[in-house]
Amino acid sequence: MKMLSPAVGAWYRDLQTHALFEVVDWDPAQLTIETQYLDGEVSEYDLDAWREMQLETAEPPEDWRAPFELDDDDMLDPDLPMHPEEWANPLNSIEPDAMYGVEDF
Repeated sequence: MKMLSPAVGAWYRDLQTHALFEVVDWDPAQLTIETQYLDGEVSEYDLDAWREMQLETAEPPEDWRAPFELDDDDMLDPDLPMHPEEWANPLNSIEPDAMYGVEDF
């Protein structure tokens, strides 16, 4: 079987355990591959262990948020307005001289 090269963001299925996982980091200097399984577990393999694994490429799962334990409640409130033009405004980073609700005597 041909060895698959690790690619960050790619999904693989281990043919021995049938586990589905995503490569989240590949460090060519240290020759380590960090993976995250569908249940959220994070593992690290060295390149030799990776080569011994029987892998196939896989499609991402339908609910890609499962490993991150996200649900619909974690989404931004759609009723709140977003104004991206204000994010880069340098005046937004200036702190006011007075604090509301605090009076100097």
